[in-house]
Amino acid sequence: MDNPILITVALCTHNHADRLPKTLSDLGQMESPSRPWEIVVVDNGCTDDTPELLADTDWRPPGIPVRIVQEEKLGLSNARNCALNNALGQYLVFIDDDETPVPHWLAAYERDILEYAPDALGGPIEVAFEHGGRPSWLQDELLGFLGRLDHGEGRWLTDPATSFYGGNFAVRKDVFQHIGEFDSELGRKGKVNAGGEDTEFYRRLIENEYTVRWVADATIHHRIRADKLRRSYFLELHYRQGFIEGSRKRDKSSRIPPRYLFGQLTRAVKIALQRRFSQGKKHSLRLEMNVIYFLGYIKGWVAG
Repeated sequence: MDNPILITVALCTHNHADRLPKTLSDLGQMESPSRPWEIVVVDNGCTDDTPELLADTDWRPPGIPVRIVQEEKLGLSNARNCALNNALGQYLVFIDDDETPVPHWLAAYERDILEYAPDALGGPIEVAFEHGGRPSWLQDELLGFLGRLDHGEGRWLTDPATSFYGGNFAVRKDVFQHIGEFDSELGRKGKVNAGGEDTEFYRRLIENEYTVRWVADATIHHRIRADKLRRSYFLELHYRQGFIEGSRKRDKSSRIPPRYLFGQLTRAVKIALQRRFSQGKKHSLRLEMNVIYFLGYIKGWVAG
């Protein structure tokens, strides 16, 4: 291999000066891979104390190149594309600024890269509750919307529905030359907590027959703030996702939503009400999220 740097760890951050130090410290203390690697941190328009935190060299792993780059255009997809365009590694491994990797996280990715030479890889995400723990209404079926993901033992991922998540995945750099960068219309932008850029990119990988390896022991822990542990957070997230998808998929010749969307909305409302009255508010949130999603989808279709 001509390029001596095997891995670029790409960390994108926006105004998380209160949470970033933990992630930086964890990166600085984790087990290093055997092959050369580097860290690229993307400051995505930060206006808090993030630049000062990044300038402090105490957290940096000894002997590992670290570069801080700026991306003023807000959006996680824009920041990841910036990391891509600044990376020297053959593979980019992405991690978010509110996550804690297990000590052997990067070594596990390196092992599977060297053994299988996949085009992309993904790993498990566990949720770690801060400041008071998990509320009683937060059912297991909702943990995926906080980032939890586990596809079991190490294997190849071939199903478009079995995606990795953006907080823990890796892609061989030259893949982007063939299928494009991350969609800048998708993903979180500032305080607007939308998503979908990771699963959309994964679908492109599968559609173009690229190989994706699941690395069962490359685990990170997503640290969940208390302000995300609100019913309204889940509802707002689904409304925005529906709005984005509706605005992207509508027939440009008409702003009038098709009748089947209203049928889906009606059925979703009926099912959610039945659950609410039969089992109570604690067990109805997932179905209420479906209702809000269809409302957002219809509004997005109209707004176009």
